[in-house]
Amino acid sequence: MKYCKPILLALLFPALFFACQKLSKSDGGSAGKSFAVDYEKFTLDNGLQVVFHVDKSDPVVAVALTSHVGSAREKEGRTGFAHLFEHLLFLESENLGKGGLDKMSARIGGSGANGSTSRDRTNYYQTVPNDALEKMIWAEADKLGFFINTVTEQVLAKEKQVVKNEKRQSVDNNPYGHTSYVIDQNLYPADHPYHWQVIGSLEDLQNATLADVKEFYRRWYAPNNVTLVVTGDFEPGQAKAWVQKYFGEIKKGADIPRMEKRPAVLTQTKKLYHEDNFARLPELTLAWPGVYQYHPDSYALRVLTTYLTEGKKAPFNQVIIDEKQLAPRVGMYNNNSEIAGQTMLSVRGFEKTDLNKIHSAVFEAFARFEKNGISEADLNRIKAGQEVAFYNSLASVQGKGFQLAQYNIFAGDPGFATKDIENMMSVTVEDVQRVYNQYLKGKPYVATSFVPKGQVNLVLEGSRKASVVEEKIVEGAEEKFDLTADASYPKTQSTFDRSQEPAYGKSPEISVPAVWEEKLGNGLKVLGIENREVPLVQFNLRIKGGLLLENPDKVGVANLLAESLMKGTKNKTTAELEEAIDALGASISVSADDEDISINGRTLARNYAATLALMQEMLLQPRWDAKEFDLSKQRVESQIKGQKANPNSIAANQFKKLLFGEKHILANNILGTEASVKAITLADLQAYYQNNLSPVGAAFHVVGALDKKAAVAPLATLDQNWKAKEVTFPTYQIPAAPATSKVYFYDVPGAKQSVLRFGYLALPATHPDFYSLSVMNYILGGGSFASQLTQQLREGKGYTYGISSSFSGSSVPGPFVIQSGVRSNVTFESAALVKDILKNYGPGFTAQDLDVTKGFLVKSTARSFETMGAKLGMLSNISAYGWPVDYAKKRQQLVQGMTVEKIRSLANQYVNPDKMYYLIVGDAATQLQKLENLGYGKPVLLN
Repeated sequence: MKYCKPILLALLFPALFFACQKLSKSDGGSAGKSFAVDYEKFTLDNGLQVVFHVDKSDPVVAVALTSHVGSAREKEGRTGFAHLFEHLLFLESENLGKGGLDKMSARIGGSGANGSTSRDRTNYYQTVPNDALEKMIWAEADKLGFFINTVTEQVLAKEKQVVKNEKRQSVDNNPYGHTSYVIDQNLYPADHPYHWQVIGSLEDLQNATLADVKEFYRRWYAPNNVTLVVTGDFEPGQAKAWVQKYFGEIKKGADIPRMEKRPAVLTQTKKLYHEDNFARLPELTLAWPGVYQYHPDSYALRVLTTYLTEGKKAPFNQVIIDEKQLAPRVGMYNNNSEIAGQTMLSVRGFEKTDLNKIHSAVFEAFARFEKNGISEADLNRIKAGQEVAFYNSLASVQGKGFQLAQYNIFAGDPGFATKDIENMMSVTVEDVQRVYNQYLKGKPYVATSFVPKGQVNLVLEGSRKASVVEEKIVEGAEEKFDLTADASYPKTQSTFDRSQEPAYGKSPEISVPAVWEEKLGNGLKVLGIENREVPLVQFNLRIKGGLLLENPDKVGVANLLAESLMKGTKNKTTAELEEAIDALGASISVSADDEDISINGRTLARNYAATLALMQEMLLQPRWDAKEFDLSKQRVESQIKGQKANPNSIAANQFKKLLFGEKHILANNILGTEASVKAITLADLQAYYQNNLSPVGAAFHVVGALDKKAAVAPLATLDQNWKAKEVTFPTYQIPAAPATSKVYFYDVPGAKQSVLRFGYLALPATHPDFYSLSVMNYILGGGSFASQLTQQLREGKGYTYGISSSFSGSSVPGPFVIQSGVRSNVTFESAALVKDILKNYGPGFTAQDLDVTKGFLVKSTARSFETMGAKLGMLSNISAYGWPVDYAKKRQQLVQGMTVEKIRSLANQYVNPDKMYYLIVGDAATQLQKLENLGYGKPVLLN
């Protein structure tokens, strides 16, 4: 990835993003109707394949450029190169100039140009207001055809550092981060394209040359190896003319043959182990050779892995979790790629659990499946869930664009959705049993045992030590580079002047979704938005409380209560409740955070009333199952142990303690501590439930394909049976920001990165300055590649993969925080540079900075409420903070009235580097002492 973002469901459920023709008998609507999304495909003379889909529900367009190249088409010794190239393509092109699409994105209100690389493809994507479509087509064409001359030795050297930081962050500094590497090295032979990782090795990344870059570009970034998809609110005729103008003269490359299918072949089981520096719990992972993407058997295998591991009735849940109590959860999935696939099973055991016991339990669970099989009822509930996931994936134009490209490249037809959903819904009980026998039963596999340092006694018998390369922390080891000099290069010829950025189109009309409100007799507020783009409903019930109402001596009750509410009802066991929810194709989850307990749900519109009835049964008639409670406590204790090994979790928990002080309830981890969780009883949960869960101050939010009457009617039971009661919130003094800065260090020996958390406790979301501070922060660290923190620490120095700053208040003050992971040997240099940026931010803020800020924040409003989730978030903000229904428009007015002087004043008041906590989680042996040079005294070692 170019930078961290949540990965859309396309990566987990590649078959679920787009429908073109009739789907199935279960279409989510009335009988006889089908759900369809139209598309148009054409091919330019140079081979560029173009797919359009028009969706005028919101004034936005998504543009995605996908090249049919990933790590599978790399050379041995140049692993990770496709991903490195993805990064390079964002930096500059001949006519976009330095900063490339990132710089333009900030001006036009885009979602942020991003990209991702897989084994088989690399994509580049962004959603923008529809008045910027021509700009995006111009920019994407410039990247494809007018890019390579801008890559210099210095640019390459810098970006190699960024990608290496990404690898450290996602793999080397992460518990169990090397698992995929060990599995793929042993599942696929050395000459197989899937033998190495997409991210590559640090050594190979360092060895990449400029000649490699140019060769890679010429081979794989030719128009005849690329698909361009445009989805959203636009006029196809005009867009087609723009595509022809900007892409048409880019020269066609050499023909590229399709890769032949090459499934993994194992002749015997392989067992390997690794002592993981960051792990605190043992983990067993098994991998079997599977099938390639869209293989006829992939659909039944997906049902099989779901049935085996998801839900109370799942054989693996029964054996491993409930009966033997060896682990808190089991995960199983299929990783299906273009030429091969694998079926994966992962079990992270409780502390010091012998992985041989887990291994035996795995095959006991398989034996139970062999004996009992899968019923028609279970098959149908799994299909119902897949149907809802299918519709949910259509919530954004970007999601549709991803799937159009996916189908076009790997199925050879953007309209493959029709066959895809047909295959999905036609799986039979016999198919599920057959694929189990064919791919899993008695078949050889790769098994990895990842255990904490010093616990080799837990590994699977017969395992040999895995070959894992651990990077050493060496001061000054990185290659130097200098980006200050302007590089000259020959301009690529064109038939017209490409240096002129196209003008904006007609400005989109920004409309805030219509919100309806109701208040039930028991005091519950109800807010909704009718949205009929897909036949779905999403809802959220937010109940005030959470950690704020906990006993400081028994922290963790709210979280355990949330878990218990999902473990059956008075009249339904946990399994029966799950079956009832799944039969509707619905999902209901309960969670606790610092200030709330929330119930979230999603269902087909036709099943809304039935889903709400189950939600109300969960809330009003808890089962209070003692056995389930004990299992939940085990699971939470395991989570807490796992967090102790994860540098990012350590940083988050330690930073809360610094912000709030030891005696404030919000200084605690919502999970509690190992000691507090052990002390919690079922009676504690019942007391919290009786005293604190009230409709007074609570709010229900609903978005979807139903009107107000249909949304409110099923709440009648809740109105009648959930009685109002006043809840008293304890008063806690809000700590003041530190008078002087201080450095705190948490030692993680051997850490390959240092995790940074710098900041202080700032404002609640209800403070008059709160949104103004988000405006002020955009150029500092809130604007991604438009921000100074990113430009200087990532783009200028190569210290980090990503860095950001934010204000995150709620009904109580929240922190201003700068967070990043930097390579270990520049910990002090990174902290010093952040300090310098903060010191100069206010005085150095310019009129140009203000123009970029205004351009982004005003124009991005067009994207604010595109998805159902965004609409649900809008309702939550309105009910939680008393904001007006049109707060988005009022914020636009605030942005338009912002001045340079106001920004400078806010910066001077709220981002003083000399009044903050500086927390570093990293390797103390090599990094602690130098931090005295920050000027804030001797660092305090926290552990």
